[in-house]
Amino acid sequence: MKLFFGEINNGKAIINDEEQQHMVKVLRMKDGEEIHVTDGKGNVASGKLIIEGKRASLDISEIKTNMPDFNPKLHIAIAPTKNIDRIEFFVEKAVEMGISEISILQTEKTERKNINIDKIRKQAVAASKQSLRFHFPIINDAVKLTDFLKNIDPEHTFVAHCHENLDRIALKDIPSLEQITFLIGPEGDFSEKEIQFLSDHKIKAVSLGNQRLRTETAGVFVAAWNYFNMMKS
Repeated sequence: MKLFFGEINNGKAIINDEEQQHMVKVLRMKDGEEIHVTDGKGNVASGKLIIEGKRASLDISEIKTNMPDFNPKLHIAIAPTKNIDRIEFFVEKAVEMGISEISILQTEKTERKNINIDKIRKQAVAASKQSLRFHFPIINDAVKLTDFLKNIDPEHTFVAHCHENLDRIALKDIPSLEQITFLIGPEGDFSEKEIQFLSDHKIKAVSLGNQRLRTETAGVFVAAWNYFNMMKS
C-alpha cells in the first residue's frame, strides 16, 4: 500500500502540497498508480494517481471513514534529551507502535529548552504513513511539568522514575485502562521535589525493571509494552 497525507472532505481528497512534490520530484510516480490518501483522522481515500505537470491528484474509487484506531490510547509526556536525535528516534518508534499522543515536558533538569515541534510533527506524519496508520498521533507543544498536571486524570496517569528508595509498582500491576498517560523524565531523572509534587497529585510511580534506561529507551519501552497489550486484546 502506498499511503500519502491529505485532506478528505465532501467526497473529495486533496493531496498535501509537500506530498505532491515528493510524488513528482522524488518518487517520480506515474499516472494510473494505485494510491491511498489519509487525513490522519481515520478517513482514507483510494484510487488512481493523476499527474499533471508538477501537480498530483487522486481519481477516487472509494472512501472509507471512521477506520478503527489503536486501543488503549497511550499518551507519553517525555522530557527532551540534550541530543535531539534521541527524542526523534523515540517519536518515530512510538508512532509506529500506535502511540496516540506525545507531549514534550520541561522539567528542572531539562537541558534542552528549544524544541522544533513542527519538525517532530512532520516526523510523526512520516512514521504514521510508513506504518500505515490512518489516525495520526497528537504532538503537543512543549509544556512545563506543573502546567501539564493541570489537565490530566491522575487515575490514568503514571510516572516512570529511577528513585529505588521510593515505592513503585510494576508495569504488570497497572490495571486495564482505555486511556493511559506516562511521564518520563530527563537525563538525570526527575528531581526529588518533582517526584514529591507528582505524588501529591496522586500520580503513581512505576518501575520499568532493574536496568536504568535512557530517556528515549524508557519511552520506546513503554510504547512497546502498550503495543504488546493491544495485540493481546
